[in-house]
Amino acid sequence: MAKYGEGDKRWIVEERPDGTNVHNWHWAETDCLEYSRNLLSNLLSSLTVLEGEGNLFIKTKNLEKLDGEAYVNIRKGKIIPGYELSLSLSWEGEAKDTEGKTLLKVDGSVEVPYISDENADEDPEIRVTVKDEGPVGKRLKEAMLNKGKGLIVEKIRVYVESMAKGGPAKDELEVKKIAPEKDTVATTLKDLPTVVPEKKVEKKESKKGLKTISMTEKFNCRARDLYEILMDDNRWRGFTQSNARISREVGGEISFFDGSVTGSNVELQEGKLIVQKWRFGSWPDGAISTVRLTFDEPERGITVVKLIHSDIPEEDRYGNATVAENTERGWRDHIFHRIRAVFGFSI
Repeated sequence: MAKYGEGDKRWIVEERPDGTNVHNWHWAETDCLEYSRNLLSNLLSSLTVLEGEGNLFIKTKNLEKLDGEAYVNIRKGKIIPGYELSLSLSWEGEAKDTEGKTLLKVDGSVEVPYISDENADEDPEIRVTVKDEGPVGKRLKEAMLNKGKGLIVEKIRVYVESMAKGGPAKDELEVKKIAPEKDTVATTLKDLPTVVPEKKVEKKESKKGLKTISMTEKFNCRARDLYEILMDDNRWRGFTQSNARISREVGGEISFFDGSVTGSNVELQEGKLIVQKWRFGSWPDGAISTVRLTFDEPERGITVVKLIHSDIPEEDRYGNATVAENTERGWRDHIFHRIRAVFGFSI
C-alpha cells in the first residue's frame, strides 16, 4: 500500500511534461456550441422545400437563433456527447397562378424547441409559423410543414450523427497511424491518411504514367451557389464532417479532409470555374494532380458541373494500383453526393 499523499504509480495517471493526454485517459471536455451553430446553419440554410409543385415555391433562409449548450466529453477514447438546443429558422414562400404571376410572397419561421442527446433517436418537434395568415399564406404554411418537416429532421440527424462521432473533438482521439494494407487503404477521399511514420512505410516506385478521371454531375441549384459551397471552409466542414481551409485567392493554399489533401488555387472564376492543384498524403513524393471544375447553368436553377481530375498517379506510395478508382469514388460519394444530401440539391 502506498504511503498517504504519495499514491500508487500503477493507478495514478500523472501529468506529462509535454501535456499529452495519453490514450485520452483524462476527462477532456470540448465546448461545441459554436461548432453546432456553424454546422446547423450550413445544414439548414437555403434549402429548397418546394420548386413549383402546386405553383408553390418555398425555401429556408437562415438560422436566426441557436440557444442552449453543446459539448463533447472524451474519456479513455470514449465519446460522450451532450447537448440541449433550441433553434429558430427563417423561411420564405411564394404562390403563383397558372400563368406564373405571383399571387403572394410570405415570410415565416420554423421553431425546433428541443434537440437533446437524451432524445437523439427521436424526431424533434417542428413548429411552423407564417406572418400572413390569409388563405394563401395558410396554404404555404401547410406546405412548408408537410414538405419541409422531413427535410429539416433529416438535416438535424446529420448534426446528431456528427456529435456522436465527436464533433470538433474527434481529432483529439489518438489513433495509431499504421501503413495501410493493400485493398483496404484509401477507399475514399476521406479515409486517406495524412501522416504515416516513415519507419512503417515501404515506399515503392510508382509505375510510369498518369491517369485522368472525368465526371459530369447535375444539381438543382444556381451555379454561383455550388461554387460558393466548394470555395467556403464552413460549408466544406458541414458536408464532409472534416476540417478544411480554403483560400479564395489565386495562388492561395487549400487543405481538405483534415489535411489528407493539400494544394493551391490556380484559376478562379466566380460561378464558372475552379482550377486547383491537389496532392494526397498517400501519394508518392512529388505527385501533384490538377482539378478542373467548370460550372454551366443551361436553365435557371439547374447547374451542370464537369470535373476533370488529371495527373493522378497509377499507384500510391504503398503500391496500391487503385488510386484513380478510389479518387473517383471519393468525388462521387464524399463530395457530390454529400452536397446533395446536406444542401438538398437533388434533381
